[in-house]
Amino acid sequence: MENASLIRAVENQGSPLYVYDANQMKENYKQFTKAFKVDQLKVHYACKALNNQAILKLFRSLGAGLDCVSIEEVHLGLHAGFPADDILFTPNNISTEEYEQAIELGVKINVDNLYTLEYFGMNHPDIPIYIRINPHLMAGGNQNISVGHIDSKFGISIHQVPNVERIVNKLGINVMGIHVHTGSDILDADIFIKAAELVFSVVEKFDTVTHIDFGSGFKVAYKPDDLHTDIGRFGKKFSKSFNEFCEKQGKQYTLEFEPGKYMVSNAGYFVAKANLIKQTTSCTFVGLDTGFNHLIRPMFYNAYHHIENLSNPQGEKKVYNVVGYVCETDSFASDRIIPEVRKNDLLVFKNAGAYCATMASNYNSRPRPAEVMMLDGKDHLIKRRETIEDLLSTQIDAEIEF
Repeated sequence: MENASLIRAVENQGSPLYVYDANQMKENYKQFTKAFKVDQLKVHYACKALNNQAILKLFRSLGAGLDCVSIEEVHLGLHAGFPADDILFTPNNISTEEYEQAIELGVKINVDNLYTLEYFGMNHPDIPIYIRINPHLMAGGNQNISVGHIDSKFGISIHQVPNVERIVNKLGINVMGIHVHTGSDILDADIFIKAAELVFSVVEKFDTVTHIDFGSGFKVAYKPDDLHTDIGRFGKKFSKSFNEFCEKQGKQYTLEFEPGKYMVSNAGYFVAKANLIKQTTSCTFVGLDTGFNHLIRPMFYNAYHHIENLSNPQGEKKVYNVVGYVCETDSFASDRIIPEVRKNDLLVFKNAGAYCATMASNYNSRPRPAEVMMLDGKDHLIKRRETIEDLLSTQIDAEIEF
């Protein structure tokens, strides 16, 4: 996206500001779906990455389903117009009451523990379900996003499959799908192939299975010249493995994925203004009009986001520590080389489409920024900036004597 477009958006909506490139999201979806040469492919967009209604409607228009991890995300998906049977509900550690709500809404349900599997068998044996398997594969760019290893809270252990068989056969459960998700920022296609081999061994045990779901976790490039998943190469290799399994079984399964970050990360930009330049005895700080309340990934995951100076892109390059205004350490970058930053310059964080706005908070009682979608050169406000009235709207002025 051109600097002028981002500057114009800030001029219209103020800073800090999230900006999303709709055309880039369309291209990401097109590349992903084109990569897999199988008879039946279904992509569920993982809306936890970015859940604005305009984003959900965009992916619905492209033919995607929706992957939801909470009943609230399910409601957002239904509100955006997704048919219930196009939504896959993949929660963990929720109450049976929340499962009952999902059943009533008619969405597809993914079960990730033996207790819930038995609950469905005893109370809803006719409802087709997915079963999430933990393959015990350590994969992902950060321990917090590696979810398929032996100590993970997610899924039913691959070693407990005999227990799953016993429960399914005894209670007559209709298992329509087997699901696995190993983690995020996975670069090596062989991790998926290894997971596939384990999943295929589980699928073989259930004649009712029609869908095989491999989650997501494809790596995107955060740094310039960073490694990323070559989706075309991966798709070719994975499709071969999947098609060979279908041929072996004499049955055509639906291949499913739930990409989130892959679809929206590089389509997002977060723009903030330099409030001041602070020189100390050891370094030079750029203090922004934002903090980890709006972009927590660098503090939470030690994540890298490339930073550019929109206002002075050709300035002399200098070394800065880029920090926020939160009342504790909130460092976005240390010893980062950026064209000279002056007071009121606009800095842009790249790859801010995934897990930035959705992980934002009101810490320090700061309102959350507005969100803008760019489509064919035109900017559309898709979420207004919060106000102090929004922060007070859920609080009750209770008559309490102190």
